[in-house]
Amino acid sequence: MMKQILLILLYLSLTGCAFFNTNDYDVANDWTLERLYSEAKRSMQRANYSRAIELYEFVETRYPFGVYGQQALLDLAYVYYKIGNHEQALSTTERFIRLYPQNPHVDYAYYLQGLINYNRNSNISDRIFPSDISQRDISAAMASFQNFSELLYRFPDSTYANDASMRMVHLRNILAKNEVYVAQYYLRRGAYIAAINRSRHVVEYYSRTMSVPDALVIMAKAYSILQLYDLSNDTVRVLKINYPGHPVLEEIEGITLN
Repeated sequence: MMKQILLILLYLSLTGCAFFNTNDYDVANDWTLERLYSEAKRSMQRANYSRAIELYEFVETRYPFGVYGQQALLDLAYVYYKIGNHEQALSTTERFIRLYPQNPHVDYAYYLQGLINYNRNSNISDRIFPSDISQRDISAAMASFQNFSELLYRFPDSTYANDASMRMVHLRNILAKNEVYVAQYYLRRGAYIAAINRSRHVVEYYSRTMSVPDALVIMAKAYSILQLYDLSNDTVRVLKINYPGHPVLEEIEGITLN
């Protein structure tokens, strides 16, 4: 008998975990809109994300064009971001931007998109065993850079503009380093024109990054191998003028120039 009672109690506790059973819908229907949103926000703050999602979806579905409904959709995107559901978070921000382009908080939707892609490649193993993101798939980093760029273009005075700008500096370094990594690969494989083009892209589009000296070295080496000595000399000259005493200069000492 005691075993049966325990099983019944266990069943009731498990079924009670779902917020929206039939009775809960009835209760929620009796709540004011303000209370519904307040309960959703409280759940989010307490990291009860599954309940927050249900409540935000309920508010947004019932009141899609009201102030609370719009904010619920934006908060819903943030909750998806917090639980690591990046695809759902991005699609939710896209829907918010498409439906409510005049919303006073639409700049946050663009900023959130940037954050989602910015952290998209991060996981627990990266924190334990850090890896060089520039040598991995950088599509998320590129997407994040574009997200933040669009935010700054559309809302230069946004509250999030300063943080977006600082993150873009970091992203530019990642993108530039990736270009150098690819250029080095081409150089090793004997694809000298491809190595030059990749390196030139770094010099032209990522001029303020730490990867420029490495790109110039690759260009000097590739030009020398192709016997384009004038171009190689010019590249070395640019390197010495702009980065005197840089350790990377040691790499070009062995280059034979005519």
